[in-house]
Amino acid sequence: MFNARSAHPTRRGILAAGGALGLGAVLAACGDDDAQSGGSADSTESAKSGPWSFKDDRGETVKTDKVPANIVAFTGVAAALHDYGIAVKGVFGPTETKDGKADVQAGDLDISKVTILGNEFGQFNVEKYATLAPDVLITTMFDDAGTLWYVPEESKDKIAALAPSVGISVYDRRLTEPLQRMMELAESLGADVKADKVTAAKKRFEDASAKVRAAVKANPGIRVLAGSASQDIFYVSTSNLSIDLEYFKALGVNFVEPPADVLKASGGWFENLSWENVDKYPADLILMDNRTSAIQPADITEGTWKQLPAVKAGQVIARDPEPILSYDKCAPILENLATAIEKAKKVA
Repeated sequence: MFNARSAHPTRRGILAAGGALGLGAVLAACGDDDAQSGGSADSTESAKSGPWSFKDDRGETVKTDKVPANIVAFTGVAAALHDYGIAVKGVFGPTETKDGKADVQAGDLDISKVTILGNEFGQFNVEKYATLAPDVLITTMFDDAGTLWYVPEESKDKIAALAPSVGISVYDRRLTEPLQRMMELAESLGADVKADKVTAAKKRFEDASAKVRAAVKANPGIRVLAGSASQDIFYVSTSNLSIDLEYFKALGVNFVEPPADVLKASGGWFENLSWENVDKYPADLILMDNRTSAIQPADITEGTWKQLPAVKAGQVIARDPEPILSYDKCAPILENLATAIEKAKKVA
């Protein structure tokens, strides 16, 4: 079996984490420091007073004289903190779509009330970041080397000099682990994790997990493929490394798995297929990358795609390769998966 921990994903591989995307548009934006902006959010009123510390998933303990009020975070992290009642002042990462709407990774954030430091990979306006007087920067990590997601390599030292950082790992672990870590982080920042809204969301998540297990048992043998579409390539993900797929697999979901030897080129994440070979793996249910960097199923014009048995049967659902790490946002993901498996017919 391929040892996922021995490989460090390339930028290409990391961008495609768990299913990949339209690489061309994203990589073309690398190094572009132009950023969009909005107003800044109010500081979190519930934040506690006194010194603050938090040990992140790099094993580093961040300490500040007071609980951070001026928080800057990767968009998906900001969305998760928002669900716990923690506000951020600035964000970086997919936040606003071309038509001015909130990106899927922004969750319930009011994007008009945060300063957007960069909307695409490689964008991070350091000067604007400095004006926010940041107390802490928070993001995720897609490797075991402590690489901060969406913090550009070329400006990471300047960014690090302005405020300490916290990294939450979303690499080679099950969804429940980063969910717990994000809740612990939110609690340290002043969130009431015992509030009815939070406990209800966690209960819903646990119930949804049980529904997935039950659906797999009730409809055994359904083969599931996790894919993502770009202009020239269809990506098939392995269930290793990605937090959502690893958890789904633990719940009994039967994934189509590319062999280890072809996964090596992507650092263990996925296999590249040409559209002519998109039918390489038989699947009854397809989970498709819902990020704006990927071509969505309704916009795929390739005839080979349209002829796939799962596509013809209407057995294609959205997948969140970078799920917003709150129970509130992850419970519906599991509910939708349970329903899809329950209703799926063996077609391939």
